[in-house]
Amino acid sequence: MSTLTQPFALPCRVYYEDTDAGGIVYYVNYLKFMERARTERLRRLGFAQSQLAGDNLLFVVHSCEARYHAPARLDDELSVSAEVVELNRVSLRFRQQVRRVNDGQLLCEGSVLVACVRADTLKPRSIPEALRDAFVGDLASTRPGE
Repeated sequence: MSTLTQPFALPCRVYYEDTDAGGIVYYVNYLKFMERARTERLRRLGFAQSQLAGDNLLFVVHSCEARYHAPARLDDELSVSAEVVELNRVSLRFRQQVRRVNDGQLLCEGSVLVACVRADTLKPRSIPEALRDAFVGDLASTRPGE
């Protein structure tokens, strides 16, 4: 699978509310961090989720896979990536990683398939051409020599 867009990473801090009784980030919170990174990835391309919903478009998680490597702890500064690695007519696949900033340690990695649906019926719909073009245009900026 080739990467379609340049790497994007969202800085994130671990707060007390993110941790479990053992003082480490509760496993499901990594998925929340990844969700935020995907949302900010879209925003960076000029598309706010609220605007898309107003245009009768939602992105919903179809499936996800996560692999945990090491724990994050209270006050850790994290970097959460969101790279589109597959762009289809009605879906995007993101490859995501959560790393601790101070040592670069990979804490969690995942693959998330996001489907484009109509907000009113939740039925699949094509990704709008403008959004598709934004991802394809981003690809051109990552090619060497261009």
